[in-house]
Amino acid sequence: MFLRSNLRAGGIEDRGQPYQARYAGLFRDGQLAAVAAHCWNGSLVLQAPVAAERVAASAVDASGRRVRWVVGPAAQVESVVGSPLLAGRIPLKSSREELLRLDLGRLEAPPALISGRVRCRRGGEGDYERLAEWRVAYEEEAFGRRATEAIAREARAEVERLSKAGSIFLLESTSAPVAMCAFNARLPDTVQIGGVFTPRPLRARGYGRAVTAGALLAAREEGVASAILFTGIANAPALRAYRSLGFERVGDYALALFET
Repeated sequence: MFLRSNLRAGGIEDRGQPYQARYAGLFRDGQLAAVAAHCWNGSLVLQAPVAAERVAASAVDASGRRVRWVVGPAAQVESVVGSPLLAGRIPLKSSREELLRLDLGRLEAPPALISGRVRCRRGGEGDYERLAEWRVAYEEEAFGRRATEAIAREARAEVERLSKAGSIFLLESTSAPVAMCAFNARLPDTVQIGGVFTPRPLRARGYGRAVTAGALLAAREEGVASAILFTGIANAPALRAYRSLGFERVGDYALALFET
């Protein structure tokens, strides 16, 4: 999803702009057999069932950027993280993830959302400050990143990009925002959920599940047929919430974050 969504949004040329990347591919008999993309933000995205280390090294060498993230199928990420490309660099965060998928025709929305006790809406300009603060808190909690001015600027830019694309959502309870989520990749027929966050004092009330469902209902109304997401295999509350919506496991995934 990251590869296809970024290509659709940024094109195949790499000028260092959002969603652009330097791509390296391995071809066999004229067919693309493996690909790696080193993105504008330092993320190294893999879809390389063969020669993962080789295509990853080629993409990074061509981009001239430093690797900040490695994401992709678990075995491929582990191979690249352990390769000479990243020799001597220790991940700040390394996580095995479950990859989940949902046919939106089978979405089971929670009763609070159906009854109107909570409401999901797209984030707008007036929400930027709150969403950026929550995004920084999410980065701290999920990835162990220190809250710095640089991360705050990065969070604000990300929130603005997502909002302008109609890809970030807020859940409200009695008109007060209580949770957020986003589409961190999207295609005409599929969206990928990411950045689900509820402030700590508001947890264990089903808000994360409700904001996810609300975003997916909006996508379904626009003709989107399916959704995917990934979450840590040890994150039992999140896995329960997503499965209650109808998500099913379809594979594994992994991510590794390196301090830059």
